[in-house]
Amino acid sequence: MTRVSIFVDGANMYYAQKRLGWFIDFRKALDFLARHAEGNVMEAYYYTGADIHSRGRETAFHDYLMHAGFTVRTKAIKQIVDDATGEIVEKANLDIELVIDLFNTLNQYDICILMSGDGDFERALEALRARGKRFIVVAHPDMTARELRNVAGSNFLDLRELESVFARTDRLPEFADDPPTVAVARSLV
Repeated sequence: MTRVSIFVDGANMYYAQKRLGWFIDFRKALDFLARHAEGNVMEAYYYTGADIHSRGRETAFHDYLMHAGFTVRTKAIKQIVDDATGEIVEKANLDIELVIDLFNTLNQYDICILMSGDGDFERALEALRARGKRFIVVAHPDMTARELRNVAGSNFLDLRELESVFARTDRLPEFADDPPTVAVARSLV
């Protein structure tokens, strides 16, 4: 059977979910992606920035991911002053950690699935292809760099088309424009 590893760019998926208006159930995503690739998930990684002082929702989410089968890689969020605007920007880039794991685990998978639209991964995927590895990119097409779409070609899954198999049904996002009763009704669905 085909061996599958999954690599999730947490920041990219966070913003994709905001645009989609629904949350990804990562356990469902693992199951669907294994079936789609006709294989077994050998490893699944989730990369995200972490507030070292946070102990609430963030910790619960990381626990959920680990329970779902992910190895969670975190990096402390840094606050950086934008020289142009003077605004404080929070940043925790884990692209290099993701690429290191892609190559350190090369012998453990036949197909890798990258959940990200970040064009920074173009060259890494080209290098994987040169080593005989197959890959699938899962992302929101409006948030996917042209370079990444080009390297993925037909091996691209549109997140917008995966709502029926990926979406969480236990918790739907509340939208600021909704009256409270609609938001409460959504949370009960």
